[in-house]
Amino acid sequence: MSLKRRSFIKITGALASGFALHSLSSCNFNTLDSGTGDISKNFGLQLYTLRDVIGSDTRNVLEQVASYGYKQIESYEGPQGMFWGMTPKGFKDFMDGLGMKLVASHADIFKDFDRKVDDAASIGMDYLICPWISPQKTIDDYKKIAGQFNKAGQTCKNAGLRFAYHNHAYTFTPLEGQLPQEVLMNNTDADLVDYEMDIYWVVTAGKDPVAEMKKHDNRYRLVHVKDRKKNVPLTNTDASCILGEGSIDYPSVLKGANRYGTKFYIVEQEKYENSSPMASARANAAYMKSLAV
Repeated sequence: MSLKRRSFIKITGALASGFALHSLSSCNFNTLDSGTGDISKNFGLQLYTLRDVIGSDTRNVLEQVASYGYKQIESYEGPQGMFWGMTPKGFKDFMDGLGMKLVASHADIFKDFDRKVDDAASIGMDYLICPWISPQKTIDDYKKIAGQFNKAGQTCKNAGLRFAYHNHAYTFTPLEGQLPQEVLMNNTDADLVDYEMDIYWVVTAGKDPVAEMKKHDNRYRLVHVKDRKKNVPLTNTDASCILGEGSIDYPSVLKGANRYGTKFYIVEQEKYENSSPMASARANAAYMKSLAV
């Protein structure tokens, strides 16, 4: 997620408890079979990929997305909200007509969360996801956030959906001798809080995504499938590229994700060199469809 994206979701206030958020290699394999079925036929798109085009022509853009083969959508809170100016039911009905499902949305969970939960539950969404919390100053701050996640998870559970947190590199970067991601996972109730692994950011932090999934079996129920340019240093955080053109061994990583409990595979791309958002979304869908044997 870029600074521009963070400005959309505007998670810059204090948590409900009163403490402030601090500033801001390839192989072939058989068809993957997850809880959502063959991922080559049942994968999703994070709409932030299309942030530069979707706001001005939402319906046409989503029609094109469906034509590329995406079956699931993960939204985010852009200027028009997670339903892009439509009512929750209106958005669901439109998606149904395209043969796609809105499975999740990134949302500011610290503002008007109960309403968002009600809206999501009313149309059968699976998840509301916290996309960003800012790098914290202390481990105790992360423990406080874990408490907030448990509360959000209980609210979601009561409404019949799930809550998850989406990582960036900073939670996989040591602080006070600990990994914040471990602190969050160890201090949240697995019955209430799931995790969405952004594989790009785990790799950027110098970690092995499959090893992290294995360590926390069945906690990473969603993943962001986002590739990273070859031959760029890990210090370059702005290195997103088209799937299959980068350095991440996605056949192996997705096989591991399937093994360790991932149910939703969400494509995302944040940069488009020599391409465009729509062309990139189409190319990424073609890559995902090529994974099946």
